[in-house]
Amino acid sequence: MENEYSIRPLLAIIVALMAAGAILVFRHHSKWRDAVSLVASVIMFLIVISMAPKVMAGGTFELNLFTVLPGVDFAFRVDSLGMVFATISSLLWIVAAIYCIGYMRSLKEQNQTRFYISFAISLAAAIGGAFSANLFTLVIFYEVLSLITYPLVYHKETDKSWHGSRRYLVYLMGASKTFLLAGLALTYQVAGTLDFKPNGLFDNLDLSGALLTGIYLCYLAGFAKAAIMPFHAWLPAAMVAPTPVSALLHAVAVVKMGVFCVLRLVFDVVGLRLMDLHSLGIGTAYLVSFTIIMASIYALTRDDLKARLAYSTVSQLSYIILGAVMLSPLSIIGGVMHMPGHALSKITLFFCAGSIYCASKRMKISELAGIGRHLPWTMTGFFIGSLGMIGVPSTGGFISKWYLVLGSVEAGELFFLLVLLASSVLNAAYFLPISYIAFFREETLGQVAPTAEGEIREIPLVTVPLVATALLSMVMGIYPDYFLTLARGVVP
Repeated sequence: MENEYSIRPLLAIIVALMAAGAILVFRHHSKWRDAVSLVASVIMFLIVISMAPKVMAGGTFELNLFTVLPGVDFAFRVDSLGMVFATISSLLWIVAAIYCIGYMRSLKEQNQTRFYISFAISLAAAIGGAFSANLFTLVIFYEVLSLITYPLVYHKETDKSWHGSRRYLVYLMGASKTFLLAGLALTYQVAGTLDFKPNGLFDNLDLSGALLTGIYLCYLAGFAKAAIMPFHAWLPAAMVAPTPVSALLHAVAVVKMGVFCVLRLVFDVVGLRLMDLHSLGIGTAYLVSFTIIMASIYALTRDDLKARLAYSTVSQLSYIILGAVMLSPLSIIGGVMHMPGHALSKITLFFCAGSIYCASKRMKISELAGIGRHLPWTMTGFFIGSLGMIGVPSTGGFISKWYLVLGSVEAGELFFLLVLLASSVLNAAYFLPISYIAFFREETLGQVAPTAEGEIREIPLVTVPLVATALLSMVMGIYPDYFLTLARGVVP
């Protein structure tokens, strides 16, 4: 199918930017401000999803805005991989917009206008990255996302927020300035262009293995949002942010931007042939396997609920990269499918953590005994989200893990099959006890609800979104056709 010149990729970004401006205008009118965020999220999703039929049929949308240097354009291109990222980001902005209203109002959070403006621009940057046609455009939006999420991490303006946000910015900006710019400069010097190509930028170039490996490692380290160890410490530190930030940005937009960039690196910059020829795939697979297991072990030892979810995210992100670098068609499908599979389950879990905090001010897992009797919808949603993380059938996580397992067998890499199985066991070990504690343990003496009414109860505007995302996770597990078609379109 032919490529189509379209302004729609830019329109999706403009909608979010206009929303940020409107939120500023209505900063003294909370109902209008909240309405703007919700309406804009729906419009963005409709624009994104309107491009899906053509992309699923093998077509693309393109838009070249201007040329910076010969071979370096600020341009957009909507393909299968970008559509996966854009769909899940724009869809979850809708439920997150509703969740934010309930969360921010119930806690009477300060600086809500700044929060909503930064939130909207963050989504614009995520969609811009998803639809980028080249490394230059992708890195621009990558950096914008790092900068605009800083005030979100620092939102509470406490000493703890300051230290967490400083580590967040130092890791992400430090890695990009140190490694990412070097990778861009070397790529442009060698290839004369930064445009993504189906077989990679370096496919027909006379390039030494050492230089290619060096460029590849620059990008792998520079895209620190992917949270590959040892470039992962920013993510647990960023959990000082309000739960809606942790939910959408650190379960979807920020971290998915990181792994999305790594997938672009593997597929459209280096290319599968050179990844295999120079053993870059197998080397990266061992690195992310270490991250998968170690982060799971860290998660198992954490009593703070958000910290456990953070280390779980570090582990689960590397599933996506592992699927790509095993280089088999089925593993690639599994890696791409894990982007929406993980996003739906993990945002549910973060929403549940926020619901627990809004209702009870509890943050420790050891303090959750009996809370399932007070918050049945919340803890049922948490249980469903946990099943998705483990990879139980009828959840989106099962579909992606199934393809990852098949892909490891197809690639003849049984070691990585064992890593996947061991990680799933660890997932069960650190998630299922939380549901058991919440539903089957008795509350200990002294656990008193801090609410004015003297009881712990669910907040509708907080509970409804987490139920919706839990159901969406199950819908993906039963009807995965949309994302599965797009994932198959990514396979060269």
